[in-house]
Amino acid sequence: MNEKTRVAFFPDSYLEVNGAAMTCRRLVDYAARTEQPMLCIHAAPTNYEKTEGSVTHFALKRSPLAILLDEDLAFDPLFLRKYRTIRRKIKEFKPDVIHITGLNDISIIGVLLAWRLDIPALGSWHTNIHEFASSRIRRIFKWLPGVDGIAKFAEKKIKGGSMLYYKIPHVVLSPNQELVDELGRRTGRVSKLMGRGVDPDYFSPEKRTVNDNLFRIGSVGRLRAEKNVRTLVDVEKAFIDAGIEDYEFLVVGEGNEREFLEENLKRKTLTGFLSDEPLAEAYANMDVFVFPSETDAFGNVAQEANASGVAAIVSDKGGPKFIIKDGVTGYVAKEKQDYALRAVELYQNREKLAAMKAAARDSAVSNSWDAIFSGVFDSYREAIEIQARKQSKHADD
Repeated sequence: MNEKTRVAFFPDSYLEVNGAAMTCRRLVDYAARTEQPMLCIHAAPTNYEKTEGSVTHFALKRSPLAILLDEDLAFDPLFLRKYRTIRRKIKEFKPDVIHITGLNDISIIGVLLAWRLDIPALGSWHTNIHEFASSRIRRIFKWLPGVDGIAKFAEKKIKGGSMLYYKIPHVVLSPNQELVDELGRRTGRVSKLMGRGVDPDYFSPEKRTVNDNLFRIGSVGRLRAEKNVRTLVDVEKAFIDAGIEDYEFLVVGEGNEREFLEENLKRKTLTGFLSDEPLAEAYANMDVFVFPSETDAFGNVAQEANASGVAAIVSDKGGPKFIIKDGVTGYVAKEKQDYALRAVELYQNREKLAAMKAAARDSAVSNSWDAIFSGVFDSYREAIEIQARKQSKHADD
């Protein structure tokens, strides 16, 4: 790539442990490897600025009044106080385009700067925050009569607000075709697919370390209500009812549902958060991956499981259903009981399981991060061109 595009990137999640943050870090790494000038403005425990090659990190600490949204993700209602500091840095950097992500304290400043400084903007959708919020409301206020109606109302309003927010950038990227179509229809912007890649050397079946003949049902991700992790208990009940004893649940992640799983799963290993080689080994040690979340816009973990040679059972709601080829690399569950039925089926039919594992690996390794991020930089240039056309038209008028 010879053409250089100066990008000011405002990721709402960067240092946290989640799929969106991982994707954002990989994008920054890609910019560094391809020597694309990038200013990455993100939250951190302390303020700092550092430059590594073509990438400058400008990290800012949130205030003590920041509201904790997840294990390590927060929203700071006072973050706008840093607007002037960030504006000075943007004017110094002189970006060709501003890249915003979700409706969060960081990206809101990016939106304001794009508008006030007349800089082309691109937005990427990483998290279904409307479904995330709805699930939290149902869990926290489950004792409240009519909570389901309240949750649905909140979900509708938050989604509507998100659609308004994504009308601001010139180009919008999202991780599955349903979102691409909906964002294009409701924002009137150029709407394109930004999938997710996987490192087939890092996530590989060759990293399996166990050989004890136990059948391992795996799960990776935040142990939160919106991830529907209690479904794992239903899967175990089906195994017990079928008289199966040589199994174990391998659960990677942390969250407030951990206590429930510890108390209600009989045969399990709960590892907490894992990263690097221990995470790759955990994936490779699984035989079936169960991911019942209905709120993920993509579901990186399902693709990582596939790359590790693990068949995955995912929901027919959200992004993971676009990763899994139903009946080939895993199953797409249409009903809650499908997770248990399919897991037991694959335990009992090892020939089918072996074929799915091989197909899962083959499917995942074809997805290249570099190809995906090359497309993102093409979209940056498209946003710049759209802005230039608009300015030219206004000049003519």
